[in-house]
Amino acid sequence: MLICDIMRYFGIFFFILFFSSVACADIYKYVDRNGIICYTDSPLDRKASRIHKDNADFVRPNPHCLYADYHRIVREKAVNYNLDPSLIKAVIQTESNWNDHAVSSKGAIGLMQLMPSTANDLNVQNPFDPEENIEGGTKYLKYLLERFNGDLTLALAAYNAGPKTVEKFGCVPPISETRQYVKKVLARYNGRTYLPMVNDPGGNEKRDEVIYKIVLDDGTVLFTNSSLVSKPSARSNAL
Repeated sequence: MLICDIMRYFGIFFFILFFSSVACADIYKYVDRNGIICYTDSPLDRKASRIHKDNADFVRPNPHCLYADYHRIVREKAVNYNLDPSLIKAVIQTESNWNDHAVSSKGAIGLMQLMPSTANDLNVQNPFDPEENIEGGTKYLKYLLERFNGDLTLALAAYNAGPKTVEKFGCVPPISETRQYVKKVLARYNGRTYLPMVNDPGGNEKRDEVIYKIVLDDGTVLFTNSSLVSKPSARSNAL
């Protein structure tokens, strides 16, 4: 069975990982001649490196112990990247529901659902490893927050749909999955939608929010501080 990152050709690939209670399989990673990152349980390529080893006698730890360890890792990475640990936890909850073996239909891997190409850019060698995955995901989230000047709504949209897509629309893209994703993370985080950056001169002060004026199809005028609804037709400073 060979699982490859062939998204440039088909836009989607399926990754099947058998847990120790079902089957045992070592997972190997290699890069093919076209530069595509591949994951396989059969090391057909001599340069393949094993990133996950299953043991037939392995007994998975108590979930409560795993969660405690994950929370410890989250706290450490949050301090390293100056982020609220509750935000990282909200992203993990939404992305994988704390399943370190989660793999999406698009190929996103692990707790923070890193795409193989993103994991590679972040120097994550084994995206199934909880600490590496959380390190990479937190680092990427920090990067997106800085790229979008602390706008958490846009940063989360970029985490889901990609930063170029968000920049193309100038707001949360009109993609149902992305909008639902942002709403879920913000609901679980229950925090601010603007996070001051360390290099922000006004980082310790409350920032005036931008109020958007949106005219709906039925003529209703809506004022909101969120770009979730649509790209605003007009805006004014917060009162």
